[in-house]
Amino acid sequence: MILLSLALAAGAPDWNCADPQAQQEMNWCAAEEFRKADAALNAQWKLTSLEMKQRDVRDGKPEDGRPGHMATLLAAQRAWLKYRDAHCDLEGYRFRSGTMEPLLVATCRTELTEARTKQLKDLIEQ
Repeated sequence: MILLSLALAAGAPDWNCADPQAQQEMNWCAAEEFRKADAALNAQWKLTSLEMKQRDVRDGKPEDGRPGHMATLLAAQRAWLKYRDAHCDLEGYRFRSGTMEPLLVATCRTELTEARTKQLKDLIEQ
């Protein structure tokens, strides 16, 4: 993971992510896909959290003593992030310390992040 971080910090290599050939290229491209998915998640988070805050204002303080929309969303998101990262680390352990581990972890994180982005979008479309 350290090498991948260094490669990302150095800028985009001249690789073809449409048809990656070498393992390092596949790893970099998978990390780039995750970066895009994470950016989409963060953009959706802003929209969803804004809606939850507006629902809290609209609905007022809950009379049942439970947390409001935003507090509940924030707790769920924090738990989901821990789950995603731990689950995907475990997925990577099939090739622990091997050259494919970063690819498996990044691919897993991308898939789960895209699914979570849809969940957050669905929350405000209800």
